[in-house]
Amino acid sequence: MAELKDFRIFSDLKAKDLERLKQTIRRIECGKGEIIFHEGAPAFGFYLIFDGMVKLVKRSTRAKSQILKIAGPGEILGETTLFDKGSHNAYAKTLDPVVVGFIERGDFFHFLERHPKTIFRLYEKLSEELKAFQNKLAERSYSSSKERLARLILHLGKSGVELSRAELAEMAGVSSKTAIRTLSELESRGIIAMENRRIRILREDYLQKIMEPFSVNLDPNLII
Repeated sequence: MAELKDFRIFSDLKAKDLERLKQTIRRIECGKGEIIFHEGAPAFGFYLIFDGMVKLVKRSTRAKSQILKIAGPGEILGETTLFDKGSHNAYAKTLDPVVVGFIERGDFFHFLERHPKTIFRLYEKLSEELKAFQNKLAERSYSSSKERLARLILHLGKSGVELSRAELAEMAGVSSKTAIRTLSELESRGIIAMENRRIRILREDYLQKIMEPFSVNLDPNLII
């Protein structure tokens, strides 16, 4: 279970400031498979993940889905709408039981006025995620399906996050058939072992060799 001091955007705050911020946070407990916020819904603030893992998903008009990121304890959700006061452009769904904290936009802005260092930490985080998304977009242009899945498998194996084959396909940006075929090939060659939804990595060196590494090192509980 993460605490406020574990969130990087609040790393400059003193204990008394963290306690003051804590008074503005509404804690919410969600079960597995619950929606935290819907795509297109008005955004009135953002969320802190204290426990559990959440996937952020964008759905197209043709009902196709793309997992944008998976976030865990110490990460934030809904921050992209803080400054434009718009609606959520994706939906957030829990992968397991989750505890989140909601901070209303006005309360957070009032807090930022007295703690400007937090703004720089927030911009720093947003900048890193933007670079990661740019890398992922470029990866779709020059990397094969196997390379994209190899990078994702490495992250999932280290984080312990369990995804279905359909979710793996959505996150890697490949078809379900391609994901199933690639996973079966890697398993038959002794590169990975599939244990229900969990992927156990047997030959990390092989996956490292074929993947295109990202130039951005994200926090451990964030997968993009």
